[in-house]
Parts: sequence; C-alpha cells; structure tokens
Amino acid sequence: MAGTGVFEDIIDGEVFKYYTEGEWKKSASGKSVAIINPTTRTTQYKVQACTQEEVNKVMESAKVAQKQWAKTPLWKRAELLHKAAAILKEHKAPIAECLVKEIAKPAKDSVTEVVRSGDLISYCAEEGVRILGEGKFLVSDSFPGNERTKYCLTSKIPLGVVLAIPPFNYPVNLAVSKIGPALIAGNSLVLKPPTQGAVACLHMVQCFHLAGFPKGLINCVTGKGSEIGDFLTMHPGVNCISFTGGDTGVAISKKAGMVPLQMELGGKDACIVLEDADLDLVAANIIKGGFSYSGQRCTAVKVVLVMESVADALVEKVNAKVAKLKVGPPEDNCDITPVVSESSANFIEGLAKDAKTKGATFCQEYKREGNLIWPLLLDNVRPDMRIAWEEPFGPIVPVIRINSIEEGIHHCNASNFGLQGCVFTSDINKAILISDAMETGTVQINSAPARGPDHFPFQGLKDSGIGSQGITNSINMMTKIKSTVINLPTPTYTMG
Repeated sequence: MAGTGVFEDIIDGEVFKYYTEGEWKKSASGKSVAIINPTTRTTQYKVQACTQEEVNKVMESAKVAQKQWAKTPLWKRAELLHKAAAILKEHKAPIAECLVKEIAKPAKDSVTEVVRSGDLISYCAEEGVRILGEGKFLVSDSFPGNERTKYCLTSKIPLGVVLAIPPFNYPVNLAVSKIGPALIAGNSLVLKPPTQGAVACLHMVQCFHLAGFPKGLINCVTGKGSEIGDFLTMHPGVNCISFTGGDTGVAISKKAGMVPLQMELGGKDACIVLEDADLDLVAANIIKGGFSYSGQRCTAVKVVLVMESVADALVEKVNAKVAKLKVGPPEDNCDITPVVSESSANFIEGLAKDAKTKGATFCQEYKREGNLIWPLLLDNVRPDMRIAWEEPFGPIVPVIRINSIEEGIHHCNASNFGLQGCVFTSDINKAILISDAMETGTVQINSAPARGPDHFPFQGLKDSGIGSQGITNSINMMTKIKSTVINLPTPTYTMG
C-alpha cells in the first residue's frame, strides 16, 4: 500500500513529502497540491507545494553533491544503480498501485512500467560503464602541415545539475530514463514530477534513497507549475534540461538560454497502409497502437492513411476488434480506462464534435461517462477536420482515405509534428522509400509506432522535439567533451 512499510517516511499525515539532502521534508509553505483520481474524480493524494526558496536550497545541495559524485568511480556509480533497480522491482506493487490511482493506468500495465524501469536502470549502469570508460587519443600529424608534436586525450565529463521533467503517462519509466543516464554520467539530479504521477515518482525516489546514494545527489520537488515551473527551468543552477511532455516544452526551450536541451513534445503519428498490406496485421496494430492506455501515448497511432481500395475491408476489421475492447476502471485491467483529467476528456470531446459537424463517419456511438470515453474509430475524415491534425491523447482514431502513396506522405509531412510514423506493405522496397520520405524521427515498418526497447534511439523532428533519447544517446547528451593536449618539444613517431 502506498506510503507504508519502507515508504512510511515519505508521507506526513495525508501529504507526501518532497526529497532533498537525503531527507524527506515538509514544505515551509504549509500548502499542498491535490492529485485527482481520474476514475473517481476525487482527491486521491496530496503532495507538498514547494516554494522558490526551497528550490534554491535544492539547487545548491545538488551542486555541492555533484562535485563529489563526479569523483566517484564508474563501477561504484553502476553498483548503486543496480541496487536501486533491484529495490524498485522488489517494491513494484505499491508503486503500481499509485499509477492505477493517479493516472488510471491498467493494473497489469502499471506493474510492467515499474519492472521495465528497473531493467532500464540496470541497462543504463552497464552501458555507462562501457561508453564512459573509453576516451580518444589523437595525434597532430593527421592534419596537413603538422608534425607529430601534440597528443590529444579526450574524455566525457558530466554537465553538472540535470533537471528532469517527465510526463504523466509514464511518470516512473520516463523519470528513470533521465535519472539513470544523468547519474551514471556523474551528474546530480533534480526531478520535477508531473502532478498526476507525482506520488509514484516519490515512491521511486525512495528506492534510490534506500540504495544509498549520497545526500543531495538526487532531489525531488513537487508543487504548482505556476509557482515553481518557470523558476526551475530558468534557474541559473541548472546545467541541462530533459523534458517529456507537450506544448510546455516549446516555452521551456525559448526561456532556457545556454543550457543543453533534450525534448520530446508529442506527435501525430501517421499509419500509412498500402494495398498489399496484411490487413489483419494492420488492424491488430491499429488497436494496439491507437487504443493502448486509452491512446494517451506520444507514439500512439493518431491518424490512419489507407488506400481507398482496401479501406472498407480495413475499417471492418478494426471495428470488429474495437467491439471487443473492455471499457472500465484500471483496477479491472480494462483496455480502455478513464483519461487523466476532465480537461483532457473535454478536449477529446471537442475533437469528436468538430468531426461530427463536418461529416466524419462515426463507426461507434460517441459515449462518455466522466473521464471515461469509449473507443471511437472515425472514418471518412477530411483534412479540414481538427482531428486530422491535432493530437487527441485519447481513445479516438481517425481514418483518412487516400488515392496514392504521395498523398499519404504529403499529409504526414504537412503536420507540425514529426515523432514517429509507420507503413504497412509487403514490398520492402516501397517501405524503405516511404520511410525515407516521411519527416519523422522514427518509422516503423509493419508495426505500430513505439518507444523502445529503451536502448533504441528515440527522437522527433519539427515540433516533436530536440535531440535524441534512448539510453546511449541520453548518456552522451548529459556529458561534454574534455580535451587535454600534451605538447612535445620535438616530433616523435612510434618506432621511428
């Protein structure tokens, strides 16, 4: 149960504490932030509303701890990460319970997220030891006009304090995808969890605490974005920002200044279906890609672009599968659970109403109870409808019928997003040509878009992000190159 057993120190009465200097603390503000259960629409948990002064103290603590941590041997950093991963997986049940109640993630998927997060931390430890344990040795005479009088030694060194801001939909997994690389690279960490998902994150941080990381190295502040959001992202003590979320990331990137950024900001992932595609495979992937976790995934299938000649057959197959989806509370492991908030549900409903007004074919009756929206496939969607371009982040999938491959590619590339896309065809040559033409960070061939496995590169083009994620890329991004040049009085050549 949340806040009990090894987690009893993280809560005070009804309010969960924030974490800094190796201790769980109450905010001097005396205020808290309520976390609403999406299913019951009542307050489930409360977290501290930290102040700007407390953020200043956290940043100073992180700065001091990082200097010492940078002197810690790589093998020791990895050892502590492995220990944290084991503790996290050992206590997967109470953390998964938080995910169920905070973000209405199905119980089974919640457990999977926690276990996956432990695996990510361990992989990160191993990968970090390998890539950070190597440097480069260069000699000067490879460049024209130079004798061999200079030896250059390069290595990767930490950036300093990393600010990690994960989203609500994978608050634990996308937190550790930032924490693991930051720590193995020698950085300290300030985590600002999303409001929905904050308590799961606090439980996860306690696992790092139990592993024995140095005081001040890992910090977790909670509070209102309006009070500490900009203050955090513009803080002079921050040396790197890793953010996953939506439009807020654009504002952060404009305000951050000379700070390395890693941003993943959503997508409108297109699924292009050719005449020769295996339609049973396509239908299964539209269900998996479009409706898993009620479509609240940045890599969800968000628009199907299908050739007119096979559209009727595909829509029929998808509709048959939609009818079998189980709708209900996350505790019952339903396929479709409530979306994260009333405002999200209202936004999704607005997209559906716009499509209805403009003539889209509703393959199912639109149905909503509170934050619970039944799965909906929209056929005959046209480019003048909002759903053709906007990211619903809900269980609604639009189908646009196309008459040529070029038409499908054009629609995909006309989007301001460019995270992922997919193409279904039995012709690998066409698949590669279409993949090359699609302006997205990743293209999946004969499978729905997906983030992972977690060591795969993950990046977006255009408004979908800055930089690349994935364990190796994140470690590299959270370091900088340091060179030491040895100058010799006379040229010297091996065996010369």
